[in-house]
Amino acid sequence: MSKEIKTGIVGGAGYTGGELIRILLKHPFVKIVYANSRTFSGRPVHEVHKDLYGETSLEFGNIIDPDIEVLFLCLSHGEARQYLKQNSIPPHVRVIDLSQDFRLGELRMAGNRSFIYGLPEQRREEIRNAQNIANPGCFATAIQLALLPLNKGEISEDIHITGITGSTGAGQKLQDTSHFSWRMGNVQAYKPLAHQHMYEVEEQLASRLNDCKINFVPWRGGFTRGIFLTACVNSKLTEEKLNIVYRNYYKDHPFTTLCPEEIDLKQVINTNRCFLHLQKVNGQLIVSAAIDNLLKGASGQAVQNMNLMFGLPEDAGLNFKTLAY
Repeated sequence: MSKEIKTGIVGGAGYTGGELIRILLKHPFVKIVYANSRTFSGRPVHEVHKDLYGETSLEFGNIIDPDIEVLFLCLSHGEARQYLKQNSIPPHVRVIDLSQDFRLGELRMAGNRSFIYGLPEQRREEIRNAQNIANPGCFATAIQLALLPLNKGEISEDIHITGITGSTGAGQKLQDTSHFSWRMGNVQAYKPLAHQHMYEVEEQLASRLNDCKINFVPWRGGFTRGIFLTACVNSKLTEEKLNIVYRNYYKDHPFTTLCPEEIDLKQVINTNRCFLHLQKVNGQLIVSAAIDNLLKGASGQAVQNMNLMFGLPEDAGLNFKTLAY
């Protein structure tokens, strides 16, 4: 493909905006037309994202260029809907939103725009034909990838999940629980059974898991990026059969891999990949899942969705080497 896809980014100064800029600068089929930031307008991108010294002369602005083909919204929750309401985005411009504003069924409309929930491993064909995408949440992505291959006839009783996330999951704005002296060497359970991502998980998995209730306890961990979770499911299938079910489900999905050995978080950091591992213990299926919350849980998945929307190879610009050591 010779044509460059012209892209705009709103909210480019945060963690997800920074990751998006890094990906798109190296993407073989993309040109960044503008990256907006209210706080840093007029300043070079590399002054905010210092790892980009020498990579780009792009400056943050506060403009809307109607010539773009896709707009990424990397705004705080609640701000994306307001942005679309207050700014005239041409109808031909496709929108990929990384907030939670359009993820739930009753909230997927913004004016004349209708949003598709963008989990490629579940809705690849819908995404290919979509004009607007609601990018899934990071915990929601990991939980769904851990459970998607299962059907209601193969499991019973409630599902119990524990997951831990790095400090970047809380965003760039400093908070008590993201401060270095609090976070490092520390863990904490938060929002037990009440995490906001469970609304989208329950909606997306309702038809597959029937009446099974998902009980999720998230943890804050003393590291910067990544999500590792473990789901405990009462399954009637043998471990051998479960591995076949998962392998078959993900065989055509380039970023989700079923691993025969136990996995760890470092295997996926700085990648758009999800690693899964299954084991059966005393009749219980234990599913472990690991993703990078800023990539497969946010900006990497947004680019994966863009690739599908524009008919590009799904992995274009996303084949990163992990920082495993």
